[in-house]
Amino acid sequence: MPPQERMIHESAVIDPGAEIGYGSQIWHFCHVSSTSKIGPNCSLGQNVFVASNVSIGAGCKIQNNVSLYTGTNLEQDVFLGPSCVFTNVLNPRSEVHRHAFFDQTIVRRGATIGANATILCGVEIGRYAFVAAGAVVTKNVPDYGLIRGSAAEQVGWMSRHGHPLHFNDKDEAKCPESGFRYAKAEALVRCLDLPEEDAMPPEFKKAIQAYRKT
Repeated sequence: MPPQERMIHESAVIDPGAEIGYGSQIWHFCHVSSTSKIGPNCSLGQNVFVASNVSIGAGCKIQNNVSLYTGTNLEQDVFLGPSCVFTNVLNPRSEVHRHAFFDQTIVRRGATIGANATILCGVEIGRYAFVAAGAVVTKNVPDYGLIRGSAAEQVGWMSRHGHPLHFNDKDEAKCPESGFRYAKAEALVRCLDLPEEDAMPPEFKKAIQAYRKT
């Protein structure tokens, strides 16, 4: 497909005012609401719903039967597995209207959410985090964190390329696919071979600088 061509299946419903970036593909029976924004080179599988004011960054892949409600926002290169679930009200009641109190849920760059996982509203999924299939996420997930279970708990760390990271006694690890090196300080992990200093807390910058001098 040419890089500046959109593909929208004839069965999809695109409300006036929705923005869809070049190269994006909207498949069967999707509904994209007005004032939502879909970046370039995204893919929305069958039966995806995008509510008003939802923002989807470039390069996101959203599999079948996912609904993104108002208050949910994805940064670039996010992967959402089939039938994963997002919410936007912590205490819903049919008789009580809380449309003015939608909680914000943010999925940061490069994160993966597995099939049938449920994300409680108001949490933040960190960059390149990995949420296992069927997990029930009730709290924030750190960058590169690997979580699973119900309620989900962190069980390890994942590289950008989706491989478990095994840290040595110096808190160093290497991705077996890319060869990228990672370092851990306290409860934070960062990739040493890619420029991320803009996203690093000050205490982690010091740890990275010390590591690179060795």
